[in-house]
Amino acid sequence: MSKIVTARSTHHHEGELVVFHIGMQINRWWRPDLWMPAFMAMPRMLRELSMEEDSGLLGYQLLFGNGGPYVVQYWSSIEKLYAYASAPSQEHRPAWTAFNKRARKAPGAVGVWHETFLTERAESVYVGTKPMGLAKATEHVAVGKRHERAQARFADGRTAAPQVS
Repeated sequence: MSKIVTARSTHHHEGELVVFHIGMQINRWWRPDLWMPAFMAMPRMLRELSMEEDSGLLGYQLLFGNGGPYVVQYWSSIEKLYAYASAPSQEHRPAWTAFNKRARKAPGAVGVWHETFLTERAESVYVGTKPMGLAKATEHVAVGKRHERAQARFADGRTAAPQVS
């Protein structure tokens, strides 16, 4: 179980950073035969990616939004994200093919969506939380005096530099 960090903290990351949101919208809740296969596919993909050290997945967070579950994923590169999405030997391609086949039989029963962001800069702050989000996916660091304000953390470039004791 993660410990709550009461001090102000932020994240640190050097290099390319991709933020990928992916989710499903369940339009016919009473038809689990239509949405459950897509729902069950995501944990398999996340497990596969988490077990492969060089997959490019830095971390993720499961959430529940308007209409269904979604995942915020953090990736080390856009190339690795696209490589995973198109690899026939990994979980995503067969799941995507099966989803499309079911969607043709019951149009509109389940929707899927994604948004991809290649970030040049990212700012974060966490106070009184367990490690989460970008800080959990990259490096969780204390907020130094120079970075107490969001504007200062953002202006410094990609992230705040780690604090040296």
